[in-house]
Amino acid sequence: QVQLVESGGGLVQAGGSLRLSCAASGSIFSINAMGWYRQVPGKQRELVAAITSGGSTNYADSVKGRFTISRDNAKNTVYLQMNSLKPEDTGVYYCAADGREQTLLNGRSEYWGQGTQVTVSP
Repeated sequence: QVQLVESGGGLVQAGGSLRLSCAASGSIFSINAMGWYRQVPGKQRELVAAITSGGSTNYADSVKGRFTISRDNAKNTVYLQMNSLKPEDTGVYYCAADGREQTLLNGRSEYWGQGTQVTVSP
C-alpha cells in the first residue's frame, strides 16, 4: 500500500502562484508515475500533470507554460508549481500514483490522495 498526503492548497487571486506538494509513503518501490488531477463539481476529474520516476512529464494543454511538475525521488515527493493562476484553475487537486504511467494518464491510478482545495478568485 501507498499513502499520499497533499498540502499547499488555498485561496489566491488571479495571476498569483501556489505550490502543491504530495508526499508518498509505504510501498513506494512500486511507484513509477505520479501526478495531479483536479475536479470541479459536475465535471469529471481531469489530468493536470504527470511525471515518471525518470523525469518524463505530461501536461494538460490548459496549464502548459504556467504549471510545472517536479519530483524529488529522495523525499518521495512530487510538487506542482502553479503560476499565473486563473479562476478556471479552481478545483480540488488530487495527487495520484501508480506503477504504470499509462494507467495514471488514463485516470485509473491505484493510489490517490485525499485532495486539496485550490480557489482562484477573479
